[in-house]
Amino acid sequence: MTKLLVRVLVALMALALLPAQAVRIKEVAAVQGVRSNQLTGYGLVVGLDGTGDQTTQTPFTTQSLNAMLQQLGITVPAGTSMQLRNVAAVLVTAQLPPFAKIGQTIDINVSSAGNAKSLRGGTLIATPLKGLDGQIYAIAQGNLIVGGAGASANGSKVQINHLSAGRIPEGASVERTVPTPLADGSTLDLGLSASDYATARAVAGAINKAKGAGTASALDGRTVRVKMPESDDRVGFLADVENLPLELEKPAARVVLNARTGSVVINDAVTLGPCAVSHGALTVTITTTPQVSQPNAFGQGQTTRADKSEISVNQQGSALMHLQAGAKLTDVVKALNTLGATPLDLLAILQAMKSAGALQAELEVI
Repeated sequence: MTKLLVRVLVALMALALLPAQAVRIKEVAAVQGVRSNQLTGYGLVVGLDGTGDQTTQTPFTTQSLNAMLQQLGITVPAGTSMQLRNVAAVLVTAQLPPFAKIGQTIDINVSSAGNAKSLRGGTLIATPLKGLDGQIYAIAQGNLIVGGAGASANGSKVQINHLSAGRIPEGASVERTVPTPLADGSTLDLGLSASDYATARAVAGAINKAKGAGTASALDGRTVRVKMPESDDRVGFLADVENLPLELEKPAARVVLNARTGSVVINDAVTLGPCAVSHGALTVTITTTPQVSQPNAFGQGQTTRADKSEISVNQQGSALMHLQAGAKLTDVVKALNTLGATPLDLLAILQAMKSAGALQAELEVI
């Protein structure tokens, strides 16, 4: 028990000595040109339990099935009206990872392209997956896994999750490889995930410190060029470079506002200057009361209905509140909480504070 306690204390002391924002190069940069590629295909899902496309509204499903049957040597007589309830037209998408070799398998997503009620229990027929260049890079086929479930009877319907899309793990086989620049040239470029001159300088400095001066140089705020060794061990060299420790500088002050959901995210670099804020809410209420006009008993008129609307405006005043200057994130949060505003109101308040020069941060609305 004593030895275990000593090990725990040593581990905690080691963690305490690490820099607050120490990361590895692989977490902020990646080799340019080494990326995944999007693949797309059109196919048919068969074997559905009466939940496929309604061919009267999706004629392309019938055309696709006729084309597939002709490839199998089956000709459907002209003018035949096929009612296909067990077939659905789908779009298949996949991500071809870098360095994928012929014969390896990748996961695929299958989504209904017509009006099929459910893809549950269906089987995808062999579907070629193409890249943006029109070349076939994979062939997809297999049984779908649909996470949802549903049932309907006598006009009542119950559904859990989504039934019009599914997934086939390892459902596609790679048929063509994509060349990567890993073995080309004497240099490679590392692309940073975010443009920052300090980060680019730190990445180049960490590589030069570990691999020798002049090995890396920052071209701009997002690109670091690395000289590769003359030997064939480029994989080992990049493995060492990716795992080099890196201490990041303090990020730029930024406030991210989501106008659709009312979310507000503030990073640690945001500071607040002294200011006075007043925010009031304006409420408009419309009340509609139906009025019935009925003619006399011996009159020739008709009973009519007229709606009478009453509109009232209520404005809730708010006292002028003084906010102290804050140099830490906790101080900024405390100051904003004193306003008692909702997240949607906070969007307008932060924008007004930025315009007044009291908020030292960049506002980003998403």
